[in-house]
Amino acid sequence: MNSNYFLVLSSFILLLFSGTLQAAEPEPAWVKKTGAKTFPSKKQEFRVKAYGAKSDGTTLNTRAIQAAIDACAAKGGGSVTFEPGAYLTGSVFLKKGVNLVIGRGVELKGSQDIKDYPDIDTRVAGIEMKWPAALINCIGQDNAAIIGEGIVNAQGKPFWDFYWNLRREYEPKGLRWIVDYDAKRPRTVLISESSNITLKNLTLQQAGFWTVQILYSRQVTVDGIIVRNNIDGHGPSTDGVDVDSSCYVLIQNCDIDCNDDDFCLKAGRDWDGLRVNRPTEYVVIRNCVARAGGGLLTLGSETSGSIRHVFATNLTANGTGNGMNIKSATTRGGTVEDVHFQNITMNGVGNVLQVTLNWNPSYSYSKLPEGYTEASLPAHWKKMLTKVEPAEKGIPRCNSIYLSDIVAKDAKRAIYAVGLPESLLTNFQFKNIQIEGAAAGSIAYSRDWHFENVSIRTKDTSPLKVENSANMQAVK
Repeated sequence: MNSNYFLVLSSFILLLFSGTLQAAEPEPAWVKKTGAKTFPSKKQEFRVKAYGAKSDGTTLNTRAIQAAIDACAAKGGGSVTFEPGAYLTGSVFLKKGVNLVIGRGVELKGSQDIKDYPDIDTRVAGIEMKWPAALINCIGQDNAAIIGEGIVNAQGKPFWDFYWNLRREYEPKGLRWIVDYDAKRPRTVLISESSNITLKNLTLQQAGFWTVQILYSRQVTVDGIIVRNNIDGHGPSTDGVDVDSSCYVLIQNCDIDCNDDDFCLKAGRDWDGLRVNRPTEYVVIRNCVARAGGGLLTLGSETSGSIRHVFATNLTANGTGNGMNIKSATTRGGTVEDVHFQNITMNGVGNVLQVTLNWNPSYSYSKLPEGYTEASLPAHWKKMLTKVEPAEKGIPRCNSIYLSDIVAKDAKRAIYAVGLPESLLTNFQFKNIQIEGAAAGSIAYSRDWHFENVSIRTKDTSPLKVENSANMQAVK
């Protein structure tokens, strides 16, 4: 293995780009199998006002909206509709055959009282635990939809404040690793253990926690949603769309502005994620825009069940923290592989590509401080503290990552990629890529990286530093 090996070509790094961008690689055959295959077809309509809902923005309408959903499901399905106005509500639960239509001129406002979100059995940030239900839930259902050109305003600021206050209390105690799990905050939309579900055309804003989570589900379509979580502050962990141990998911035509990962794929964390061992696979993300946020496309850090067969194309990042971001930790395990990232435009991103298998140690690794006894701990604390044994089972793997037809301007750094001595980043292939940025970056603990028609121009003329890596030659 070569150590302290540098690729240096002055301000031009790797290969001099030749010619214009070529046509993208053909899409995998499985792409056409993604997304919902059915949609609620019954025409009967159930108006929430007929069940007592009031559109004054202050009356709590949870029971009335749920009554309309229940009546619709009992009649074999149809549409649940709202007249224009603002409707305050806590958690509601979608049912089979129901199309929840939040139309133009309608604003669904989330309650700011956590008591209006009952605890349910779910998974959050890779751990199965009790957690508040989302504002809109689709759990254990088939053939349902949430559509419309209205607004779902989760009104999440009080939950953001609660998180920051708890974090200020926990961090001096050495409890950074558990604060996100104790600061229980409602998601905006949860699709869990469901199939043939469509979420389309809504504007979702001010999520208290993650905006859309697709968990243990298959054949789901997310189409044309707009996420605006940076209104009235910057909400912590307000991811855009999280695909969590789910398969055959289609995400398209979306516009995300949030304060964490924009489009994120997850598959469980540490001991509990390895126990569940369910992958995220066969996911398409296309024709989307990411604005503020941690990553245009993030894979991890919850990788325990593995993430594979991902096709991301025709995407734009404007000011996003990272373009493609792969992250894990040495207690996660799992494999990230067969990921295609192509036809991408980036403007003003942080890292064009970031890969780290030892991400954010203060958050990623659980250690009980002195003064606590395990016998009295909450169940989710015990899960987080359970060691992965043997330790080798926790080592994540990352291979077969394909990046092509990418143009990035004004990036802070082209590449930051660090594997592990016992887990090299292998078979990364770059083709038809132009990057202009402040610095080239670095690669470590990697093998078999291939570059074809790649140009990296840096303001500081820095070289791309390659250490502890082997077979990094460009394709001729």
